[in-house]
Amino acid sequence: MVRIIPMASSIRPSLSSLRFSGASSRCAFSLSSFNPSRRHVSFNLGSGIAPVTPPFSYSICLSVFSPRVFLLPLLNFTLGTLGTVLRFTAVPQTQLFGLKASRLFRGDGNSMTMAGAGNVAQASTTTTPENALEWVKQDKRRMLHVVYRVGDMDRTIKFYTECLGMKLLRKRDIPEERYTNAFLGYGPEDSHFVIELTYNYGVDKYDIGTAFGHFGVAVEDVGKAVELIKAKGGKVTREPGPVKGGNTVIAFIEDPDGYKFELLERGPTPEPLCQVMLRVGDLDRSINFYEKAFGMELLRKRDNPEYKYTIAMLGYGPEDKSAVLELTYNYGVTEYDKGNGYAQIAIGTDDVYKTAEAIKLVGGKITREPGPLPGINTKITACLDPDGWKSVFVDNVDFLKELE
Repeated sequence: MVRIIPMASSIRPSLSSLRFSGASSRCAFSLSSFNPSRRHVSFNLGSGIAPVTPPFSYSICLSVFSPRVFLLPLLNFTLGTLGTVLRFTAVPQTQLFGLKASRLFRGDGNSMTMAGAGNVAQASTTTTPENALEWVKQDKRRMLHVVYRVGDMDRTIKFYTECLGMKLLRKRDIPEERYTNAFLGYGPEDSHFVIELTYNYGVDKYDIGTAFGHFGVAVEDVGKAVELIKAKGGKVTREPGPVKGGNTVIAFIEDPDGYKFELLERGPTPEPLCQVMLRVGDLDRSINFYEKAFGMELLRKRDNPEYKYTIAMLGYGPEDKSAVLELTYNYGVTEYDKGNGYAQIAIGTDDVYKTAEAIKLVGGKITREPGPLPGINTKITACLDPDGWKSVFVDNVDFLKELE
């Protein structure tokens, strides 16, 4: 009898029996029981098994079927058989991307990789780029918020609410970690793209760098908005007028920390906080990454040779109804200074595990493996794009629970 002991779990799954036979060794594994009170899973070594001979390594894990799919935490152990080595590898059921029956058993001479059928054990198989990227397109994604650091939280909140017409949605202080967050925007977080400000105790200034561009805010009358901002003591860095190479009336202002906001003249829109502009060193490379790894759609691309720059708009919906990412390539510039002010964009997803797998397949760098955050259990994963811009994907269901 081999016992595999969970580190901790309150899962009450329903397990059916699993049998596997290796032709060359006439061996069998049979799942005999799961005892919630004793918290162990038992496997009987069936007849015909060769004597246990270390040090062959086995890593067995169950993908448990339950209303919320969990990966039962198990310990590794060592076994050995004569002639055949069985390798079981752990993978959550949510990561399988359509595992086919023909891929359940794979062998190469004296070794075999096995995946259990039914609702008991699922072993990993090679995730194909086609399956992963197709899932990305179907995932329910939305830009949730953009995060950056400020030197005076109250001063910034006052500017955004009085000059830009935003609402303070919530504020939280974390004294044990010495920082404060504030969320501001033009509507509730469960349906609008918002700003998350971070104030770190004792830090009153940040370097914005040259890579971050601006945030975009849609207004019905840019001229009136600029006059209000001036009356409130705000800094206007570009007076209202048509955009270079276009007809849209715009203006630029700066907040108290030096972050730029582009005011764009538009009709009524459900998403006034409408853009985040970042500079990149290779626009085509970035477009390819955001389309495949993030599932964004290229909404439009415009080259302005007179002013030596090209922009691309990407997002999860049309520009006039949702927030978008504006990527800017300046001719001949491949690297920028990111400073330490701007942090990241957060994006909602139905599955952070599949998201991380897809990002890896496209060549993205995962900086935080998918899993729950300590204390609040919200599942996230974080990554960097080819230019080093950070994004965090947040589980949609967990995000809504956090808002509650």
